[in-house]
Amino acid sequence: MLNCTYTTTSAQPSLLWYIQRANDLPRYILRRDKYGGVDNDAQFQERFHSNLSSDSVPLTIQDVRVSDSAVYYCALRPT
Repeated sequence: MLNCTYTTTSAQPSLLWYIQRANDLPRYILRRDKYGGVDNDAQFQERFHSNLSSDSVPLTIQDVRVSDSAVYYCALRPT
């Protein structure tokens, strides 16, 4: 599990996860909204999961593979 904590004054924050593999651009994985909005890129839908709480949005990867080795970014919207 990869953890991401955040602080915001926004009433409706969205938290997004991205993956960046070696020699590649960051790619969108998923989005979680405070009021239940959920969006996963089709490529990551099966194994990548996250739940948004009031101050964190941990990313869980099931059945971890060598190909999952990368830099992961968590982003808050609005910033």
